[in-house]
Amino acid sequence: MLRIHCPRCGTRDESEFRYRGDAGRVRPAPDAGLASFSAYVYERDNPRGWHLEWWLHVAGCRQLLKVVRHTQSHEIRWIGRPEETAPLPEDCAP
Repeated sequence: MLRIHCPRCGTRDESEFRYRGDAGRVRPAPDAGLASFSAYVYERDNPRGWHLEWWLHVAGCRQLLKVVRHTQSHEIRWIGRPEETAPLPEDCAP
């Protein structure tokens, strides 16, 4: 089980959070076309290694967190607020 440190509530079990997706994805411009938007909505990478993710603290303060987590070892290297810039490891999937 992951232990995630919420800046407001402290360290909590993973069961209090919900994974909300890839925090590195960039929404296409409005004029990018249907194919670009369709790929943005439906296509996902499955990276191995460090990954920038969104997590929502649903059983606590309901804050959205940005997390840098290793997808194999589940080590969490950094947790911050959405407006903060994450210090990404060199081999982190954007």
